[in-house]
Amino acid sequence: MPDVVKLNTNENPYGPSPGALAAISEQLNDTLRPYPEPTALRLRTAIAQSHSVDPNEVFVGNGSDEVLARTFQALLNHDLPLLFPDITYSFYRTHCRLYGIRFNEVPLDEDFQVRIGDYGQLCGAIILPNPNAPTGIALPPAEIEALIGEHPDKVVVIDEAYVDFGGTSAVPLVRKHENLLVIQTFSKSRSLAGLRIGFAIGQRPLIEALERVKDSFNSYPLDRLALAGAVAAWEDRGWFERDRDLIIATRHNLAAALRGLGFDVLPSSANFLFVRHPHRSGADLSAQLRSRAILVRHFPTERIRDFLRISIGTDAECDRLVRALKEILG
Repeated sequence: MPDVVKLNTNENPYGPSPGALAAISEQLNDTLRPYPEPTALRLRTAIAQSHSVDPNEVFVGNGSDEVLARTFQALLNHDLPLLFPDITYSFYRTHCRLYGIRFNEVPLDEDFQVRIGDYGQLCGAIILPNPNAPTGIALPPAEIEALIGEHPDKVVVIDEAYVDFGGTSAVPLVRKHENLLVIQTFSKSRSLAGLRIGFAIGQRPLIEALERVKDSFNSYPLDRLALAGAVAAWEDRGWFERDRDLIIATRHNLAAALRGLGFDVLPSSANFLFVRHPHRSGADLSAQLRSRAILVRHFPTERIRDFLRISIGTDAECDRLVRALKEILG
């Protein structure tokens, strides 16, 4: 069996910043004996300086999934339902069911795009990934701001796990809108999924609400290794830009190759592509690729059952995927 090509979990195909690895190694000593600094001030300060906000407007957690969980607990549970797309990150439904939050799923249009006008309904809050997952389609800042402005008394959460690969961040809107919370992660563009680091940026009342919930569970969510690695990775802008640009270039080339094989390819601003072939089922293609030790993500839900979500790997991994698809398609 050849080495597995793993294109199913949207991990970064390139390693973390060497500076991050060195910073982690420097912590492998007696500094692991005491608890870590509970406020993660150095990391929050680094993030805040990059985004021209105050460190007290930054919240950090054990991956963006934990930040999302605290957000659902602290900010999104209301009498009226929470709104989010019908095709989106599955954990939104999971958190709603876990915390007893009412929700309405707003259908994407026929092109699998979010229509901001569809969110002009009564709600308790809104959460929207931008770019969306698994589609990869991003909304421009003007549409995000229109959504925020239409619901000035409701919390609007913009989940930007993939924003670094071609989207535009809503963080600059935080200064103008007290109801906006923006969540990002170190897992994708900074290749640190194994460390579990996420953060949110918002005005102080929203961040304070997250802190109160966090401190009820765990006052030390990030360990010393994660804190050291995160700061170094954040400060290594050159490494970040190199990896990001490589992934974007590979995404462009892979999209062209897949279109050449007859696939419909949605426009992506993420580190993955969402594709379907008009004459082959998604389940069959996924199984055929798996038999060739190539893993992609298949979603067996009604609207997208013929789509595959393909993470952007190295050029060599994507070339192997294309060769396998040529063989499968005959």
